[in-house]
Amino acid sequence: MADETNKRALPATSWAVLGLLSFGEELSGYDLKKWSDRSLRFFYWSPSFSQIYSELKRLEQAGYASSRLVAQETGTRDKRVYRITDEGMTAVREWAREAPVDPPVLKHGPMLRLWLGHLLEPEQMSEVLVQHQEFAEKMRRRAVADADGAKGEAAWAYPTLTLKWAERYYASERDLAAAMLDDIAELESRRAGPLP
Repeated sequence: MADETNKRALPATSWAVLGLLSFGEELSGYDLKKWSDRSLRFFYWSPSFSQIYSELKRLEQAGYASSRLVAQETGTRDKRVYRITDEGMTAVREWAREAPVDPPVLKHGPMLRLWLGHLLEPEQMSEVLVQHQEFAEKMRRRAVADADGAKGEAAWAYPTLTLKWAERYYASERDLAAAMLDDIAELESRRAGPLP
């Protein structure tokens, strides 16, 4: 019974890695990192290599994944690849259907700086927001490119929708930063008061 409880108490990173395996491909840790960078990082996070390998061990111990060594054609070291087990597919499907959905936790660096704007010069605050605009646009473009790269892959239909969500999210972040720049300009013009 304790083993069953431990299986259900897997951390979110385990479920994310198992979810990457649920697309049915046999993947190495490197492949999993690449796939997470192309999808998970836009809306959750992208686990590090060490996190991925730790979670793969945990998933194997739980019976949710299996692995094997594959000889490399280049003569380099053999590569370990992982596949989801039937039990793992059942577990991740059950988790996706039944686990409570945690509300997003907003940890927004530019917003924190704006909150502390009284400690900055208006130009400094504006620079933070301009940098955030540039970052958001860069991420929006990456989401579009990754979605374009996944077109035609039937298994990636829903991940492609999450990339579309990411594209819209980063577009709204870009636009919110622009609106805040206008708000700062208005605030500063009111502070300066009418010209004598």
